[in-house]
Amino acid sequence: MMGERQVDQGALFYEFSLDRHVPSDHALRSIDRFVDLGEIRAHLRPYYSPMGRPSVDPELLIRMLIVGYCFGIRSERRLCEEVHLNLAYRWFCRLGLDGDVPDHSTFSKNRHGRFRESDLLRHVFETVVRRCVAEGLVGGDGFAVDASLINADASRQEGVEGSKGLPPELSSRAIDEYLAALDDAAFGAATEVTPKFISPADPAARWTGAHGGQAFFAYCANYLIDLDHAVIVDVDASTAVRQAEVAVANRMIDRTEERFGLYPSRLAGDAAYGSAEMLGWLVHERGIEPHVPVFDRSKRCDGVFSREDFTYDHQGDVYFCPGGKMLTCKGTVVNDNQLLYRASKYDCDACRLKPRCCPKEPARKVPRSIQEGARDLARDIAKTDAYRTSRRQRKKVEMLFAHLKRILRLGRLRLRGPCGARDEFLLAATAQNLRRLAKRIPHPTPILAA
Repeated sequence: MMGERQVDQGALFYEFSLDRHVPSDHALRSIDRFVDLGEIRAHLRPYYSPMGRPSVDPELLIRMLIVGYCFGIRSERRLCEEVHLNLAYRWFCRLGLDGDVPDHSTFSKNRHGRFRESDLLRHVFETVVRRCVAEGLVGGDGFAVDASLINADASRQEGVEGSKGLPPELSSRAIDEYLAALDDAAFGAATEVTPKFISPADPAARWTGAHGGQAFFAYCANYLIDLDHAVIVDVDASTAVRQAEVAVANRMIDRTEERFGLYPSRLAGDAAYGSAEMLGWLVHERGIEPHVPVFDRSKRCDGVFSREDFTYDHQGDVYFCPGGKMLTCKGTVVNDNQLLYRASKYDCDACRLKPRCCPKEPARKVPRSIQEGARDLARDIAKTDAYRTSRRQRKKVEMLFAHLKRILRLGRLRLRGPCGARDEFLLAATAQNLRRLAKRIPHPTPILAA
């Protein structure tokens, strides 16, 4: 017999536990154990007026942002709708059933105001990193560094020629941030090369064709991770050029030591970090082993002897050519911080190897970087088993970037300007570290849910 729903008089009293209706295996239950926002009120207190109407709870805003970036909900308007409807989101945000969800415009006002002035998002990120350290997920022995291109919120069709500059009548927050960052080594000061196109909507975004297809405007998300459990120990934004990535890597290593007391013995990276300046800084100034391929353009492809065909004598500070003749240096530093070693014209004129050594010059010259000692050390490390292990471990960074774009849906930025890019990268890195904590440290006892 077909059943019929019985409509009875509604109960006068209901007993409803929001906690019992959140499944025991829900991701937010695992993440919630590691979210400690107890200090943010003290951190933000100088940025609030002691008088007036009470503001929206800043902890609620941060919890909502964590939900958004953990589940790929980056639109603040949609995030407010989802938190309003989803019981698990309400439970995580401590809203209960009848708590009011703040308006989406509240996020924009706080993000551009007191959150940015107080650097709150970095404070939250570093609080999670300290928890990772306390839980034993950060060893501090080996770090890896890498950068990934993230599309900026700028249309490639709207770009103007870089040589013409921005129209003077334009004004926006993104333009103000761009002008303020021109002396920053991660942005305007990274390179003197004028980009082919500039975006009026977000001029700090760099025009790049690095992916091999159509060029686009982008920022670089820079990660410094601990190799033990792929915990992100620092993150920052930069313009999409190699020099900026190197400058940010130096900054992140220094900041990690200052904030957490972490000092790695080795650093793994790709060839973008194998410049002479970077290797010299790692070896001579920081005492860190560079597990990095050397960035070297001295290889010749025209049949002429390359620099590697010449033997360097460390004790005598001279080179010997394939014919056994000596090349000496007067100690003068030439372009790009290099020393020039010269052979004798008398030796070269009488040498049978001259057509393969200096066919168009009277005598052979060999440049050597003043940081060549650090480059030689990196080449020696590249022959070891430890280097091969570091290369294998460095793939964890690539997996994090894949996770960033696929799971957290950060293939394209939603905020503009250098500050907007930093905000998004900090929130995404916080979400990734929280998910890492939840995965590595399971809940000790199952939670019963209705």
